[in-house]
Amino acid sequence: MTMTFIILAALALALGLRYATGFRAQRPQHYIASTPVFDIREVLKGPMLCEGVIYGPFGRVSTRFVAQMFAEWQGNEGRMTEEFHYDSGTIQHREWTLKLSEDGQIQATAPDLIGTGHGQQSGATVMLSYEIKLTEEAGGHALKVTDWMYLMDNGAIMNHSQFRKYGFKVAELVATMRPLPVV
Repeated sequence: MTMTFIILAALALALGLRYATGFRAQRPQHYIASTPVFDIREVLKGPMLCEGVIYGPFGRVSTRFVAQMFAEWQGNEGRMTEEFHYDSGTIQHREWTLKLSEDGQIQATAPDLIGTGHGQQSGATVMLSYEIKLTEEAGGHALKVTDWMYLMDNGAIMNHSQFRKYGFKVAELVATMRPLPVV
């Protein structure tokens, strides 16, 4: 065996293991028995507060944010508005339209999404995949996003997302979301 072959085989094995055991290896069925059950119609409703950080491609925090959210549902169709306040002073608005099917499948649209996002609620989790078009100020790139939300016993939601371009992770988001008391 040549040294080049050994190096390439080791690299392929390392990449394969990372894909098979890392963030992207998660599947909704892995969480089907977990509790509390995450029903987006019940958990993502009313006013919510979200606080988080976005890491750049080298693992350093590139921005922090606080967001006010509000979601309402009529049957299996919901609307969620978000207002993000970033540490740079930038404010971003987004409005999601969500549709939940009887088997827990989710369809999501928003003005900055390319096409329709698809996901699944399963046990204490919700997974959503979509492609987002960043604002021109943020580079205007189209990124593939995978969001995983995990419902905690106290009603808080832990959100972990990865953003990819050409298959490479370019950003990562970690945030908490929790309901706010209705005044």
